[in-house]
Amino acid sequence: MSQATARILNSGVRLPPLPSIRELVKLYKLQAMKQLSQNFLMDERLTDKIVKSAGRIDPRDIVLEVGPGPGGITRSILRRQPQRLMLVEKDARFTETLQLLKECARPLDLQMDIYYEDILRFNIEQHVPDNEQRIHLIGNLPFAISTRLLINWYADVAARRGAFRRNDTCMTLTFQKEVAERICAQLGSEQRCRLSIMSQIWTEPVLKFIIPGKAFVPKPQVDVGVVKVMTLKQPKTQLPFALVERVVRHIFSMRQKYCRRGYSTLFPLEEREATTYKLFQLADVEDTLRPFELSVEECLRLAEVYAEHLLTHPEVATFDYRGPKQQQQSLN
Repeated sequence: MSQATARILNSGVRLPPLPSIRELVKLYKLQAMKQLSQNFLMDERLTDKIVKSAGRIDPRDIVLEVGPGPGGITRSILRRQPQRLMLVEKDARFTETLQLLKECARPLDLQMDIYYEDILRFNIEQHVPDNEQRIHLIGNLPFAISTRLLINWYADVAARRGAFRRNDTCMTLTFQKEVAERICAQLGSEQRCRLSIMSQIWTEPVLKFIIPGKAFVPKPQVDVGVVKVMTLKQPKTQLPFALVERVVRHIFSMRQKYCRRGYSTLFPLEEREATTYKLFQLADVEDTLRPFELSVEECLRLAEVYAEHLLTHPEVATFDYRGPKQQQQSLN
């Protein structure tokens, strides 16, 4: 590929003349639905900046956009000319505006597929049966499902399934500013939480920039952070995702107390203190650290000794310290 061609691909192509997103929203009387956590981004400079944050999109790449709505970010993606653009939109009210963009994609020799489905139940392997092409996940995520969706995708990363059968899948997504900062929070930050640890075991998240809330319609009560999440070539653990998630969730369930307090709730009351002390010793982790003071590696060592403990105590795997019997014992 020549340098001139590369410059053209990086800068994007000019789409046929179209009404602005603001004009389309007004024309089709599209109002954001609060129950779907919808907020429209109208400024094409910002949508271009979001897509640019995804890095290079090669002509053979696939882009899956989550929740395109009226198609603001979709336009910016089309200008980058991926081989295929997949839109997953739950709200069929946007059919006419997205079909308009699909018509614009045809002269570009670009395949654009629209699926009116819930992204939480969307099976990408049905629509992308092989893993020969790199996938970019891009989207202005609804706040109500953003964390749940991200954790689901981390499970897919760990299992090398769905959009993550290759180890170069990239996610460029919007979150509430506070959530974006937690995803990227480093060791010692008081914002460090379960989401920080889970994000940094299988991926490398980077907070790219902040969008003020006033840029969206309707204006949300918070600003929005754009996070680029790159899957690691080599994840930091081979432990099962569900086991790691369980351990990290318990550790951070009492984030202002010593880390041993949350971790100890993995075990029945009668063996809790002795087992917790023993496993912290085996993991070589200081049990009086606060959860946000633990490194990813220390959390994983605690998960590893827990996994070894289950080999001789398999019944502990299903223990629920919030169960009625355990609660009664705690009160006695």
